[in-house]
Amino acid sequence: QVQLVESGGGLVQAGGSLRLSCATSGSISGINAMGWYRQAPGKERELVARITSSSSTKYADSVKGRFTISRDNARNTVPLQTVYLQMNTLKPEDTAVYYCKASSTWTYYWGQGTQVTVSS
Repeated sequence: QVQLVESGGGLVQAGGSLRLSCATSGSISGINAMGWYRQAPGKERELVARITSSSSTKYADSVKGRFTISRDNARNTVPLQTVYLQMNTLKPEDTAVYYCKASSTWTYYWGQGTQVTVSS
């Protein structure tokens, strides 16, 4: 089993910044990708950003240029242990519960979610 602990959510004004963290523990040896997803009320969960063990990244179009995903281990090795999501120039439409996801070749795990609220 893999446990994910997210932190860093909160309330911020439009134009502000927040940094989310997701730390893994447990059987993490096979974790080769981690990502942040978000779900706003009445909407489906969507990918925000994703990073692999080789540090390849992918972003949703809506956050490109404003959000940056990074990892704690710069040596591009498996496993990923901690990832961060730096969110700048936040907009009210970024308001959602943000979930961390850790994936291996065979399965995936979700964190409990952290609320991000951007006021206008």
